[in-house]
Amino acid sequence: MGRAHVSADRPVAGRYRLVEVTHRETNRVSWYADDLRTGRPCLAVRTVLPDDTGEAARRAPSRVLRAGKSVNRLCPGRIAAVVDAVGEAGALWTVTAWIDGTPLDEVLRERGPFTWARAARVGLELLDVLDAAHAGAVTHGELSPGQVFLREGGPLVVTGYGLAGTTSAPRLTAPSYASPEQARDQRIGPAADLWALGAILYTLLEGRPPFRDRGRPEATLRAVDRLPPRTPVRCGPLTRVVQGLLRKDARDRLPRHVVREALTRVLREAPGATAATAPSPGPHGASGAGPGPERGRRTVVLGIALAVVTVAAAVLVAARGLPGSGGATAADAPPSLSASAGSGAPGGRNGPAVPDAPPPSATPAPSPSGSGGPPPGFRTHRAPEGFSVALPEGWKRLGTSDTAGLAYRVTFGAEADPRTLAVTYSERVGADAVAVWRDDVEPRLERSGGYERIGGIRARTYQGREAADMEWYAEDDGARVRTFGRGFLLGGGRGFSLRWTTPAADWDDPASREALRTFLRTFRPGSP
Repeated sequence: MGRAHVSADRPVAGRYRLVEVTHRETNRVSWYADDLRTGRPCLAVRTVLPDDTGEAARRAPSRVLRAGKSVNRLCPGRIAAVVDAVGEAGALWTVTAWIDGTPLDEVLRERGPFTWARAARVGLELLDVLDAAHAGAVTHGELSPGQVFLREGGPLVVTGYGLAGTTSAPRLTAPSYASPEQARDQRIGPAADLWALGAILYTLLEGRPPFRDRGRPEATLRAVDRLPPRTPVRCGPLTRVVQGLLRKDARDRLPRHVVREALTRVLREAPGATAATAPSPGPHGASGAGPGPERGRRTVVLGIALAVVTVAAAVLVAARGLPGSGGATAADAPPSLSASAGSGAPGGRNGPAVPDAPPPSATPAPSPSGSGGPPPGFRTHRAPEGFSVALPEGWKRLGTSDTAGLAYRVTFGAEADPRTLAVTYSERVGADAVAVWRDDVEPRLERSGGYERIGGIRARTYQGREAADMEWYAEDDGARVRTFGRGFLLGGGRGFSLRWTTPAADWDDPASREALRTFLRTFRPGSP
């Protein structure tokens, strides 16, 4: 595969402004982007094309658009609506409406292997989509956990239709999920999607794919063709289904009605299963027309964990240039800043807290709105310092600290709301966002009471800029609080951080999750 240069400063096709990388998969990167023509958020997915791109690749955009429209009619609401497809700089860009959900591999990374019942529910929903598409003679051919999104309060959504066959390559993305017939570069049909379904179920239950990624696509495809899948050890009652779908000969794979019956039985026999959690008939006799209570709750938790990660990074960068971060000294700061830096309180009202940084992989995906603006219940606040962000109705500026014009921190909240958002700007930020958290911020936090880091400090990209995330617990006026921070670099020693703090017991509250997602999506930096 070739390498295509991507610049977050130049809109794709002159229209889609790349804001933040939201997901990475072999040979495939997804961005949260702004559609400059409509003002709406969108998902821009970049798939690198082979170096020997020919006529087939040149026709790829129109092929993807046609396939997207066709399959969306066959299974509305379950297939990502493709709004544009563009070939640019050796890559295929597929643009869809923004999906307010989380790819399966991200869910797995954050929450660990699925229970049998939960995997069965995902399998049934995915089978619904495949049945609808196959009935219209459309094969996906590129199915993988990164192409399947779990959503809160709705059925899963599948992306990636139309990629298969756009070039001479047997598989463009995620070769670990290619079927043996793809690996041999043979003509594929619906059986290839059933193999991918088996590989996805295997991954959800075992925590790893049946074939490991060997670095080079051709090496991975050779393994898929020649080696047996790794023996499942955690699949339990789904073992026979998984093994039956992962049969090398497409003619020997389990028929879909047998797969459906087995998945339905596992779901119905799960401990605590009720009529509410059992599958309801879908458009093709399938289950999972929508998430049951069990899945709904878990999806909320997952989304929150994801959101947690994002905010932490912003905090980190600004931290270095503010008291307690290692940039300016405590003597340089106003008394309120000096006191808070040593307290370890991550966002209390009595002064600024040191920036935080949760794992970037858990970063919450931005929440969409029809106009690209703030969702209902939020309003855009334009600070005199130059930045803007959407805040919940009723929120206001609770406090402002300034350090000789080189740094400032603004804390937002409401009198009856224990949650806060702190925005910090500094002109004394170092060149390594991760090092700021690790070397400057965390040592000070460790000297304060109740500090406990959650996960690791992770480098990431935010709005096309270098950033890092960190997350931690701390004590604030005797109460246990949880903070997520995101710090990002503007260049020239300048940086911003965002810090979101809530009572630890309220971290998973859906309203808090929505607030964090909105902050991350709508924040736009500025400088004095």
